[in-house]
Amino acid sequence: MKTALIIGVSGQDGSYLAEQLLVRGYRVVGGLRHVDAAMAARPPDIGGKIEMLSWNMGDLSDMKQVLIRLRPSEIYNLAAYSTGSGMYDDPLDMSDVNGIAVTRILEAMRVVDPKIRFCQASSREIFGEALQSPQTEATPPNPRSPYGAAKLYADCMIRIYRHRHGLHACSAILFNHESPRRSRQFVTRKITYEAARIKLGLARELHLGNLDTQRDWGFAGDYVRAMWLMLQQDTADDYVIATGEAHTVREFCDVAFARLGLDYRDHVRQDAAAYRPSEPMPLVGSAAKAQRDLGWEPKVGFRELVHKMVDADLRALSVSIN
Repeated sequence: MKTALIIGVSGQDGSYLAEQLLVRGYRVVGGLRHVDAAMAARPPDIGGKIEMLSWNMGDLSDMKQVLIRLRPSEIYNLAAYSTGSGMYDDPLDMSDVNGIAVTRILEAMRVVDPKIRFCQASSREIFGEALQSPQTEATPPNPRSPYGAAKLYADCMIRIYRHRHGLHACSAILFNHESPRRSRQFVTRKITYEAARIKLGLARELHLGNLDTQRDWGFAGDYVRAMWLMLQQDTADDYVIATGEAHTVREFCDVAFARLGLDYRDHVRQDAAAYRPSEPMPLVGSAAKAQRDLGWEPKVGFRELVHKMVDADLRALSVSIN
């Protein structure tokens, strides 16, 4: 039985990855900063099937002791400061957790067991103010935030450890990926949650920023499957994981409200205070390399993704008010 250590298992991506690895027969261990809170937040279908342990992103010695004890075959690092409105918050800690801590993990692997395979959840934010579209693995990085800069640093260190020390380490350059488990601080979940509240008579309006902003949105479950595929390859490499389709926030609103029999134009208001200009180059990824090398492609399309999120929010809210 393979042992997989998922750092940051309590988030959206971690829960989907844990479910998929359990189905594949893995022993799954979740590394977390706050174990007690995460235990309560686990999805019901994971239940008591995964082990939880304390993981300190700032302590190399502690990391090495955990790896000696667990002897994992694979490590997935999903732990990071969130994006959204927090991309510019606390740049010092963000640089440490999203960047330098990855070097600590790589160093712990190198010392304890160089055969461990490692996948880092990188981000399309490394492209920032993109110089070309769609973005590929060869697109020059141009981060615009501390978040993107820290992720880029981690990517660079992964390549160094891969080439210098022979580690099977790779970066999954993930574009926007959503699900019913997405935090409500992100615009997609904010839309589906508020649309459901409006449908149930719990709210009347939703205030958003620029409705013409474009994003490449995929389903989180598809994206973590790509990360698993990356670690099954003979040779480690970095991959853009994306749908290759651009959709506006306006389109997302249209599909979400229409699912509930509503017209978003009756309820969505643009808030000048939250308005941000659209990027000169749309952040849209090309996953051609992943499709060619990994046989990966997204299974959940844009409309199905939005419907999944709306339906889940409507069910949860309906239960809470009854």
